[in-house]
Amino acid sequence: MTDDPNQIAHTLYMLLSEAVQNCLSTQEIGSLLSGGLDSSAISAIARHHIKTLHTFAAGVNSAPDLFYAREVAEYIGSIHHEVVVTQQDLIAILPEVIYHLESFDPLLVRSSVTHYLVSRLAADYVSAVFSGEGGDELFAGYEYLKSIPLEKLPIELRDIMLRLHNTALQRVDRCASAFGIIAYIPFLHPNVVRFALGIPPRYKIKNQEEKWILRCALENELPNHVLHRKKAKFWEGAGVNEILASYAKEKISTSEFEKERVLPNGWKLQSQEEYLYYKIFKDCFGEISHLDWMGRTKTYSEN
Repeated sequence: MTDDPNQIAHTLYMLLSEAVQNCLSTQEIGSLLSGGLDSSAISAIARHHIKTLHTFAAGVNSAPDLFYAREVAEYIGSIHHEVVVTQQDLIAILPEVIYHLESFDPLLVRSSVTHYLVSRLAADYVSAVFSGEGGDELFAGYEYLKSIPLEKLPIELRDIMLRLHNTALQRVDRCASAFGIIAYIPFLHPNVVRFALGIPPRYKIKNQEEKWILRCALENELPNHVLHRKKAKFWEGAGVNEILASYAKEKISTSEFEKERVLPNGWKLQSQEEYLYYKIFKDCFGEISHLDWMGRTKTYSEN
């Protein structure tokens, strides 16, 4: 691989464009659009190849994701749809979301509630959607990665990428499947993955800016403030984190949580929110003593 960042960025863009084009067929394809860099990048690239592109966003009223998604949609000229979510909406669909996910992982559930609703919205217009999953894992999009020495970054990125199948990709797959649509993930096309893994880590985090090389690849494709938007976790950008955490504290007393937080298999639940999701999971599937098949977000799986 060349060491020239301009050439790396150009090749990366071309590979992403090919990955998007490989998904095109006679079916109508839209794009999930949170307004973050990854979904915006895929939406912008897709717009070059789809005459009428529908984009979809979800969040609570005044959520940053809704604002940025509108900006991107206007910039690329897509037909934009959004669902503004209330606290009642989030609480009402928790059992459905956990049933489809087959998981009570708190970060997975939290990020899935709006994803579930936006997938339901998309199903009214298209039979398939593009998703930006995989960008953070390939290009070092998470804040904690900035504290890792650059020489160790490739190992960490491989590790979190190999966890995707039962964390973020589980969310994408289950939420799309719940409404009979297909989710395409261009970032994880084998050609993109192979190329991205070979990019020097100093081009992934540069001057403390994550995903630096990806931003270079999308230069002139997106509004500048979107191109350099700081990473927000999916549920934070959609505005759901405080709502669900507060609801859990209302429903689960501290004493009940402390009494029940250790599961039969030895897992120790970390919060009242996680215990609430576990209770709903148990209502759906009964008490399951062996849970090793279930993926847990890295923060939780190591406790």
